[in-house]
Amino acid sequence: MVDLAYVFAGFFVGTIVGLTGVGGGSLMTPLLIFFFGVKPYMAVGTDLLFAAFTKLGGTISFARQRIVPWRVVGLLSAGSIPACLVTLGFLHWVGPASSQVQSLMTTTLGVALLLTAAAMLFKAVRGKQLPRHLDAADEARASTPRHWSLPVLFGALIGTLVTLTSVGAGAIGVTVLLLLYPLLPLPRIVAADIAYAVPLTLVAGLGHASLGSVDWPLLAKLLAGSIPGIWLGSRLTHHTPDRVIRSLLSVLLAWAGTKLVLI
Repeated sequence: MVDLAYVFAGFFVGTIVGLTGVGGGSLMTPLLIFFFGVKPYMAVGTDLLFAAFTKLGGTISFARQRIVPWRVVGLLSAGSIPACLVTLGFLHWVGPASSQVQSLMTTTLGVALLLTAAAMLFKAVRGKQLPRHLDAADEARASTPRHWSLPVLFGALIGTLVTLTSVGAGAIGVTVLLLLYPLLPLPRIVAADIAYAVPLTLVAGLGHASLGSVDWPLLAKLLAGSIPGIWLGSRLTHHTPDRVIRSLLSVLLAWAGTKLVLI
């Protein structure tokens, strides 16, 4: 029954990721810690590789639909990958299982979830409705930031946060993309967020694996549910009420963030 619960957890999170770009670390890491009793450092490492393989499936689905803005993905990756490597060097130096690092992980994770929940709720309640489609002539303008350095710098911040907590590539990434690319349709925002998270979480996850922070049998069970889940979610992304989903997610993330901060 426990094995089946892991599969269902993977399917649930995978579907949410496919629908909104949010949910990988934001939902899976708290689920592993609170409901399955996994140690924080092991939950972070396992979730990073879970996110990499899950979002790879979503990226393939979005790429086939030709809605991935690869220029946006490249700029974010230019900042996130180097920052990820620097953070992994720090973890190698201090050791991921030390009490100080685990405390830092849980507190940072909780704060990240609370900030994400606040940003998502604001966007859901007060944010303007994004266009669903763009003409080809407008797409290049919509995928150009005010300055090329902005997505690189935000990518570096997200890369550090993701490597330390497994949260940020989806939850905070979507919010950042909405701010940097306000004219980009929501399906392309979600596609960009999922696509750039693949190399980031793969590098971070393999770095954690080298530290012994990945539970491989658990990872296999989660992926058994998440791969079909993200495929389903990516197919439904054009037909779902964004504000309702984001409002519900913000409440869930706020609850998880509060519990982590108060541990």
